[in-house]
Amino acid sequence: MARAIMLQGTGSDVGKTVLVAGLCRAARKRGMVVRPFKPQNMSNNAAVADIPGETGGGEIGRAQWLQAIACGAAPSIHMNPVLLKPQSDIGSQVVVQGRVFGEARARDYQLLKPKLMDAVLDSWTKVGEGADLVIVEGAGSPAEINLRPRDIANMGFATRANVPVVLVGDIDRGGVIASIAGTHLILPEDDRKMIAGYIINKFRGDVSLFDDGLKAIERFTGWRSFGIVPWLKAAALLPSEDSVILERLAAGRGRALKIAVPMLSRIANFDDLDPLKAEPQVEVVFVPPGKPLPADAGLVVIPGSKSTIGDLLHFRENGWDRDLAEHRRRGGHVVGICGGYQMLGRVVRDPDGIEGSVTEAEGLGLLDIETVMEPEKTVRNVAARSLQFDVPLAGYEIHLGRTTGADCLRPSALINGVEDGAMSADGKVFGTYMHGIFSSDAFRAAYLEGLGIKGGTVDYRAEVERALDELAAHLERHLDCDAIFEAAR
Repeated sequence: MARAIMLQGTGSDVGKTVLVAGLCRAARKRGMVVRPFKPQNMSNNAAVADIPGETGGGEIGRAQWLQAIACGAAPSIHMNPVLLKPQSDIGSQVVVQGRVFGEARARDYQLLKPKLMDAVLDSWTKVGEGADLVIVEGAGSPAEINLRPRDIANMGFATRANVPVVLVGDIDRGGVIASIAGTHLILPEDDRKMIAGYIINKFRGDVSLFDDGLKAIERFTGWRSFGIVPWLKAAALLPSEDSVILERLAAGRGRALKIAVPMLSRIANFDDLDPLKAEPQVEVVFVPPGKPLPADAGLVVIPGSKSTIGDLLHFRENGWDRDLAEHRRRGGHVVGICGGYQMLGRVVRDPDGIEGSVTEAEGLGLLDIETVMEPEKTVRNVAARSLQFDVPLAGYEIHLGRTTGADCLRPSALINGVEDGAMSADGKVFGTYMHGIFSSDAFRAAYLEGLGIKGGTVDYRAEVERALDELAAHLERHLDCDAIFEAAR
């Protein structure tokens, strides 16, 4: 078995995903064969990992897809064996080793966890095969001791697999000394012994000003510091997984083209917008519930959703349907991706109640199509070609449902040789089931040119690689990476 080290956080969104990606790239640059692993993830931002010998693929968290890229490795369903995809405030779809296992309410899921540990440990063994080092990412916080008896994501996994832990605290949100010392205080002794040290993340300003803070943490905990990581702007170029970040994307920066993206209640795969955010002349604004879609937006993108009918109702509750109709009357453009594509039609039907108790909802009526939800889920990486601009595309599909209608006679793309999507007669509204469409530099350039913007000047995939390299160098400068890698066992 490969040596391993695990990063756990004092809370959610402390930067574990980015730190793991950076350490993966740093280890790779040192010549190590390194792999990422996250026992349990909760996110509607999913990626597709190919399954050897099968035509389709399996779902993993988008973060583990990014971390695999940082390792220079092909994404594997075993890098994230348990993925929870929230469908409502109280329940989630459960994906195990890439495939849908079922649905569970939060309380029921707690009872299910011990059974899932077998899958976690099976994947853990497979990920370590042939690797020198595995870097593990926890979920949430080990300080959630009410969940400890059945935990598979943090100390429950670390103690079972005997993996040392580095605790990550986020100084940007404040209270970092209390969060680290408090975690030490409430952890059971066996869990506390697993912690090899800690990292302070997202520091702004003069790091030496925190010298007394380090002494205080050592006094309270006895744990060693592996270093303080200053805020790194390049991290913003990396795909985000946690929807918590959307709150920070609601403010615009006054560029030539404004793109409005409604924050659906079950928004999924919103990193589809990252290539557009990277364009110098483009301003992407995520619109929170209760706020209108901006009247000066040239383009509205309706992103993916884990609950299409539920988010259609949510869309109307916020008055976004009226805003969107006004946007179209002004000649604005609209793109729907996956669930957003389904919403653009006349109606969405769910006769088997796959998504919930509401089995039919009126669509937004911008495309002459209708969608019927079906039990079989499409999960696959795809090669495609834009029919609008005759340029190659590459992406992935994760969706339920079959969409038909008159506007499907104007497909937006050929996916693996099959027509996909639909387009309005004036060409200003189109939908597609393909995630990642804007990652194609040639497509993005052609599409933005139609909106009067010079785009495609950014090689998006190269920018992600550059950001990973910069992140690794940043961590090598500010962390004792030698000590972190030596702490692995």
